[in-house]
Amino acid sequence: MEQRRRIGAYGVCRDGERVLLVRGSAVADFPGAWQLPGGGLDHAEHPEVAVVREFADETGLTVAVTGLRDAVADVTRYPDLGVALHTDRIIFDVTPTGGALRDEVDQTTDLARWCTPAEAAGLPLLPFTAELLGLPVDPLPARTARARFGPAPTDRRQRFAAYGLVTDPAGRVLLTMIADGYPGAGKWHLPGGGTDHGEQPAAGLLRELVEEAGQLGRVLDLLAVDNLHNPAALGPEGRPLDWHAVRVIYRVRVDDPTEAVVTELAGGSTARAAWFTPVQVSRLRLTDVAALATGRRGR
Repeated sequence: MEQRRRIGAYGVCRDGERVLLVRGSAVADFPGAWQLPGGGLDHAEHPEVAVVREFADETGLTVAVTGLRDAVADVTRYPDLGVALHTDRIIFDVTPTGGALRDEVDQTTDLARWCTPAEAAGLPLLPFTAELLGLPVDPLPARTARARFGPAPTDRRQRFAAYGLVTDPAGRVLLTMIADGYPGAGKWHLPGGGTDHGEQPAAGLLRELVEEAGQLGRVLDLLAVDNLHNPAALGPEGRPLDWHAVRVIYRVRVDDPTEAVVTELAGGSTARAAWFTPVQVSRLRLTDVAALATGRRGR
């Protein structure tokens, strides 16, 4: 079965105890199933921009992003199409700033409603929505294979990755150096990288932490989401690509730090790994995402 990837942005919007949900229409993959408003990112689109756009399309409301809530992943299989679709879902907290609630017409949702917890519990919910609302995950209605998958683009790529601002009890920061032949070679970077198909973002980060530095960590919280668009990226493929990367950054603690050692499983993209004091970090050449997470300018 062919493995495909997709990145989506969704929002938790509350009015007191009520939460705003939308229902899948007859042309959705799960007709009649309810979920948080949101959907797939356009190429090069920042997730925060995507969730605002999707709310306007699906509910008629203008919203502002007020916080980053979670990042989760799931896989939907389309046996008739021979595709397993992995969706990375970035969940924001949002608040209405204008507009009027209305239903979407002739699209993949057909109703938008405020629901109390009791009302939401009585609806068929997509699993990611039920989990985020703290409700039981019940079997869904039969799926209708509405999705269509054309050939995967060869000159345009979208990538989801999870990185960590990793510290130890002494306040040191763990960083990894990018190897020659990779974008940003010679700069110090956050541990982490692209997640595998079917892998949760936090789990992917902890796996990368072991592979790139030999450390066992625990995720504390979700710190930020970063968006990178490079229309002429040149990497190990040896040719320019229109590259769109979405990167979530977690706070991670290593309670029992050891000497940082790169393993063979890192795949060659990591040249070194080391612990640094905050003062030492300020003197390093950092990637943009490492500078963002550490609050340093980078050089």
